[in-house]
Amino acid sequence: MPTIHEIVVRPVITEKSSAAFHERQEYTFEVHPKATKPAIKQAIEALFGVHVEGVWTSNRRGKTRRVGKSVGTRNNWKKAIVRLREGETIEEIFEG
Repeated sequence: MPTIHEIVVRPVITEKSSAAFHERQEYTFEVHPKATKPAIKQAIEALFGVHVEGVWTSNRRGKTRRVGKSVGTRNNWKKAIVRLREGETIEEIFEG
């Protein structure tokens, strides 16, 4: 099982995730592929000092990419959408 610092890989900042943040206070992270929902919840609470209401995860398949004649694929990754308790925010990353 990965440690707390290995569970959260990076925040996912896109137009869709920014809209979800402004409408529903949901944050999107790329997480370790073997991380479970309780482990993700514990890692977010420990790293950012907030209270997590819910965690939703999805496994993303790596896209096929072509450069000239050679064909390759990007890595598969896991996405976690995290909703915080009302009134709490993670200001270090998303509100910069």
